Amino acid sequence: MNEILIKKTTSFFEDTFGATPEKIVLSPGRINIIGEHVDYNDGYVLPAAIDKIVCFAFQKNNTNQSKIVAIDLDDQFEIDLSDEIQLTDNVWTNYLRGVLKQIKLKGFNIEGFNCVFSSNIPVGSGLSSSAALECGFLFGLNELFNLNIKPIDIALMGQSAEHWVGINCGIMDQFSSVMGKEDQVIKIDCRTLEYEYHDANFSDYSLILFDSNVKHSLFTSEYNVRREECEEGLSIIKKNFPEVNSFRDCTEEQVLSVKDQMSDKVFRRSLFVVKEIKRVTLACEALDNGEIETLGKLMFETHEGLSKDYEVSCAELDMIVDTLKKEEAVVGSRLMGGGFGGCTINLIKKGQEAVIKEKLTKLYFDAFGIELKIYEVKIGNGTSLHK
Repeated sequence: MNEILIKKTTSFFEDTFGATPEKIVLSPGRINIIGEHVDYNDGYVLPAAIDKIVCFAFQKNNTNQSKIVAIDLDDQFEIDLSDEIQLTDNVWTNYLRGVLKQIKLKGFNIEGFNCVFSSNIPVGSGLSSSAALECGFLFGLNELFNLNIKPIDIALMGQSAEHWVGINCGIMDQFSSVMGKEDQVIKIDCRTLEYEYHDANFSDYSLILFDSNVKHSLFTSEYNVRREECEEGLSIIKKNFPEVNSFRDCTEEQVLSVKDQMSDKVFRRSLFVVKEIKRVTLACEALDNGEIETLGKLMFETHEGLSKDYEVSCAELDMIVDTLKKEEAVVGSRLMGGGFGGCTINLIKKGQEAVIKEKLTKLYFDAFGIELKIYEVKIGNGTSLHK
């Protein structure tokens, strides 16, 4: 699949610019196994890079002008790097302008270049195509102009580019896109950015994403409300337990003991966060012991919490998870990402995938009149040069 994409991108570059690209860069999307809505609550997350990528081709052009072509969008833009870089109405270009702005802000000098890119990451499905775009673009320029930017700083500059565009994301997406390793998940400490790898041996299971194909408009407003509710909950906990600095330091017992001081919503949000942070640690233990079924149970628990306590699910996602929970071949399922639509991430016993896909697709269409999208993913390497 990726070889076809690499060939397509390279050929397009050669046809457009009449030259062979100097650098080919592959930058992956990501999944998050567990640890949802805890990145902004000083928790841990457990993402991994996947085998769906953005492929870039680069070449210096010895001018001040840079030309960037998005093959899939049949669109392009030119930019003079000596000009002030500003946001435009053409949204996809802003992610790349944001990266160029970061390069300037950090005092790096680059010259004109030509770039084309194409992707097989499904856009809008919660696989972080924007992080792959930012980090792959920056990685390529880093290689092309020998800027010597460290991988972790590529992730941080990618995050800053996304903030400039106007999306206040955590570090998880960019971090996992850059730092991913094949068949390993990364446990990231969102407070300190310390990280460790854990083997993710899913040899007897398939990782399948069922995309609900819906996006409810609640997401942005409700996301901000959740952040406020968590802040309110934490401030009440801190008043009662001065030793607590963040939800990380907090126990379920402490949350339960101050329940009467919180509104019902704030209590449930706080309880979910404390439980979810703990689940990430338990998930790492399960992976280290090869206990994939235990990991699956934790995924089901996360979905229950996201749906009932954190209230970021929707009828479509709940239907997918509830249906799969009854199937013996499905060991784990949960909504992945911010919620209110997007994908569920599912662990399914090998050999049973086709039956499950067919059954769920039919039931889902009967319930909502919506076609389910299905993506099989494998855990792959982070952003790299194609040799």
